Amino acid sequence: MEKQLQYDVMEVCLLAGKILLQSGAETHRVEDTMIRMAKAFGIAKCESFVIPTGIIFSVGETEAHKTKLVRVSERTTDLLKVARVNRVSRAVSSGTMTLSESHEALEEIEKSKFAFSVTVQVLAAALSSACFVIMFQGHWYDFIPALLAGGLGFIGFLFFSSLVSVKFISEFLAAVIIGLVSYLLVQIGFGHEIDKIIIGSVMPLVPGLLITNAVRDLMAGHLVSGLSKGADAFLTSFAIGGGIAIALTLF
Repeated sequence: MEKQLQYDVMEVCLLAGKILLQSGAETHRVEDTMIRMAKAFGIAKCESFVIPTGIIFSVGETEAHKTKLVRVSERTTDLLKVARVNRVSRAVSSGTMTLSESHEALEEIEKSKFAFSVTVQVLAAALSSACFVIMFQGHWYDFIPALLAGGLGFIGFLFFSSLVSVKFISEFLAAVIIGLVSYLLVQIGFGHEIDKIIIGSVMPLVPGLLITNAVRDLMAGHLVSGLSKGADAFLTSFAIGGGIAIALTLF
C-alpha cells in the first residue's frame, strides 16, 4: 500500500476514534472501530491505544510503521454521534463506503450539532428529577418541589459550566443550589420529604454513563481507562455530595 493512502486511512480512523471518544463511547469500542475500519481499507497490520485523553494509532509493518497521536481534551455524552459513527464503520466493513465517502461522512458528523436546546435540556432535567422522586417511593406532593429544585439546579449547572472549565466546580455549585432550594421549599411547607426531593433532583447530575463505561472498560481489560473514568465518576459524585452537605449545613 502506498504511503499517502496509509496516511489517508490513518486520518479517517483517527477521526472516527476521536468522535467516539469525545461522545462518550467506551475505550474498547473506540479501539475496535478503528482497527476494523483500517483492516477494511486493506491495512492488515495496525495497532490502537486509547485512553480518555488521547488516541495513539499505528499502521504498517514494524520496520516501516507510521504512528500518530490525537489529543482529546473535551468529552461529553452524545450517543447519537456514537450511533452514526458505528453506522459508518459498518458500511466501511461491508465495503459499501469508500475511503473518501467515509471521511466526508465523519467530517459531517463531527461538525453537526445534535444537542438539544437549553430549554429542552432544562425541562428534561426537571421532569426526570420529579419522576425519580416517585421512583424512589416518594409521594406525589413532592413531585412539583423536585421538579423546581432539579430544574433550577440544572440551570445553575449549565450557567457555571459556561463560566469555568473545571466541571467539578459547576457540579458542586449546582448541588448547592439543589440543596438550598429543597430546604427552602420544605421550610415553607411546599415540600415534605427533603431527602426524596434532593435525591431525585441530583439524579440528572449523576455520572451514570461514566460509571457504566468505567466498569465495561475494566471488564474488557482496559485498566488505565477504567480506573481513570472511575476516578472521574468518583470526583463528580464527591462534588455533588459535598455541595448538598454544604447547603444543609448553612441552616
